[in-house]
Amino acid sequence: MITQLKNAVPSVAEQIYNVFQCAYKIEALLIKAEHFPPLSRTQHAIVRSNALFYGFYYESTLAGVIEITVKNKCLSIESLTVHPRYFKKGIAGKLIAHALTLYTYNKAIVETAVANTPAINLYKKHGFSEYKQWLPAHGILKTAMQFEVH
Repeated sequence: MITQLKNAVPSVAEQIYNVFQCAYKIEALLIKAEHFPPLSRTQHAIVRSNALFYGFYYESTLAGVIEITVKNKCLSIESLTVHPRYFKKGIAGKLIAHALTLYTYNKAIVETAVANTPAINLYKKHGFSEYKQWLPAHGILKTAMQFEVH
């Protein structure tokens, strides 16, 4: 079941934080990043965030989280994480599909590491295409992808 998460509630933010930490540790290993910026994000930052968080519950456990913002007819996927215990169950795809049906927008965008092939393939499966690559100051080569509404 997918539901909007009230990230301003500390106990909910703690659940989101725990999923982020577990998932991002795996992603950091996958992309061979010694310093992975998402792992620095605090629970307090999640509480203060103005983004919209949606969670996928597997039984009664928060198994996956998608974080989005919508501004100027652009839906931005800020983060998408699945707890490693729930990998390969289609949760990330369900969260993407859900987010893409919630709001009116002209395009949706997402960024990920170029080395994160599973994420790139998942976004492509949902109609996203790569449109640029760059190397930020943190040194992890990134790609930006977009989904345009026609």
